[in-house]
Amino acid sequence: MSPDYNFLPMLGIWIGFIVLVCLCLAVDLFVFNKVDHVISVKEAGKQSLLWVLVAVSFSGVVWWIFREGIAANPTQLPPGDAFLDYITGYLVELSLSVDNLFVIAVIFSAFKIPEKFRHRVLFWGILGAMIFRGIMIFFGVSLIQRFDWMIYVFGAFLLYTAFSMLKDEDQVNPKNSWVYKQVKRLFPITDEIRGHDFIIHKADGKRYVTPLLVTLIIIEVTDIMFAFDSIPAILAITQDEFIAFSSNIMAVLGLRAMFFLVVGSLEKFRYINYSLAIILGFVGLKMLFEHYIEVSSWVSLIVIALALGGGVLASLYLKPEKKAE
Repeated sequence: MSPDYNFLPMLGIWIGFIVLVCLCLAVDLFVFNKVDHVISVKEAGKQSLLWVLVAVSFSGVVWWIFREGIAANPTQLPPGDAFLDYITGYLVELSLSVDNLFVIAVIFSAFKIPEKFRHRVLFWGILGAMIFRGIMIFFGVSLIQRFDWMIYVFGAFLLYTAFSMLKDEDQVNPKNSWVYKQVKRLFPITDEIRGHDFIIHKADGKRYVTPLLVTLIIIEVTDIMFAFDSIPAILAITQDEFIAFSSNIMAVLGLRAMFFLVVGSLEKFRYINYSLAIILGFVGLKMLFEHYIEVSSWVSLIVIALALGGGVLASLYLKPEKKAE
């Protein structure tokens, strides 16, 4: 812990960040999407740009609190490295979230959720994701700080996940999932969609769970599963709780707009899985060799940016191989 560290100013930073996130969510729900509507690509593009600008601007706050010695800074990061770690962590989470968008699109399609109600489901889904990820980050940091060997466990897990991403897997039907079966056992489910309500009353006097709530639950559980990849990945970039939490949450904050921006073009990014595998493989190796090889923040940022950019460019310019008939 830095000798200049003061608990109260850092507590104020934490509270200020939570307030900022709540304000962003309020603007998103009560200004941008006050009325249920189909979000166009143009509208989603503007909102995505706004959330990226908010996230990138916050990197200045990260630099400032480390420069002023407000941060706890257990890893003794210089302000410049703290800035780079935040940006790198943000890019890692944003890139790994692409896979999540594929799955969310499949879930929406399986339960036939009308486009104008999808934002409402995503809003509450993202809110839940923020809470769960915050809990997982704090537990992950605590584990690594208390048990040094946990970093090797996380690293090995990321390498395994990277290898798994290279395999071609059949698309899973969410209605055959264990989560859906458990929801069906616990609650009476109706196929009727009545406005944006998650629960409705029918003529028999009973309450029924609508497809919107079922979709929300499955998205939440799916996000927790994806977090088992992204949380170790961010902890490979930084073990500072504030940087890990803020970069992760800022990336998640923009996922709703990004979903509507890229959902119609998801199939075009056919090589993005290779980028994600490279990113996970890199951070996994970084964790495994952390005590032997020092990888600078600049190197991490460059590798991740090149991997992500390479996957996007390959998807745009390389034609898929035609299968032999």
